[in-house]
Amino acid sequence: MLKIFINPGHDIDLDPGACANDIREVDIALAIGEKLKKTMEVIGYPCQLLQSDNLNGETKGKPNVCATVNNSGADIFVSIHCNSAVNASAKGTETLVYSTGGKAELLAKCIQAQIVNSLNMVDRGIKERPDLCVLRETTMPAVLVETAFISNQEDAYKLMYRIEEFTNAIARGITDYEREII
Repeated sequence: MLKIFINPGHDIDLDPGACANDIREVDIALAIGEKLKKTMEVIGYPCQLLQSDNLNGETKGKPNVCATVNNSGADIFVSIHCNSAVNASAKGTETLVYSTGGKAELLAKCIQAQIVNSLNMVDRGIKERPDLCVLRETTMPAVLVETAFISNQEDAYKLMYRIEEFTNAIARGITDYEREII
């Protein structure tokens, strides 16, 4: 069984992330992350979860996400976020990786396909983001899932009322990935 490290994006105290349509990214990411942890543990996957503003040592007094992940023994790292755009018509799901061509891209494709197909989301694809420290500084396959656009009313509705479906899609994506790499 894969050991999974789940990182709901942003920080309850210091950084709410994107805010729109009366919801905050930090709350949605935590709700999905906590449900994902419970779901994966029920089916036998060891999981750890950490939500912190301190991604790589920049915020004193908060747990360091990258260092904690790298010392955790986790096989994969999944960071959960909500997207936002000035253009309120932007919508859909995208999954970010440090670079394409490896296990992280395979994990991203598995999760992306499950979310897009399960929730009828616009498929914005897999995107390289070497600038994101949680993807660059982690030592195992790492993905950042931009579940949906908090700034789009249709996507925001799904984020508010279909949390369990997002959770289950990410869980199925992880198990699909495990089947692919065995």
